[in-house]
Amino acid sequence: MAEVTFPLPDLGEGLISARVLEWLVEEGDWVERNAPLVELETTKSAVEIPSPQSGYVARLHVGADEELAVGESLVTFTVSDEQAGIVGTVPEEKKPQRRVRLSLPED
Repeated sequence: MAEVTFPLPDLGEGLISARVLEWLVEEGDWVERNAPLVELETTKSAVEIPSPQSGYVARLHVGADEELAVGESLVTFTVSDEQAGIVGTVPEEKKPQRRVRLSLPED
């Protein structure tokens, strides 16, 4: 088993920090990739952040109503060794398909 730490992502629009409104998981919970993880409040809006991967929640680095800066540790997951470092999937390289354009015979 390996531990993978997920930092607060850059939420865009020049935001540099966010406040945790509510954790939607607890330490020890199993969470699937893209499942709701935490609700954050920025100076512009409230957003729900999905889990970047599947695994057990090992540690929540900040509590509810605490603020953290972009790039600071948000949550640590315990994942299988095969999944460590994998956030998404690599698309398979497919051979391009030929398209044939048919035209109707003229009368």
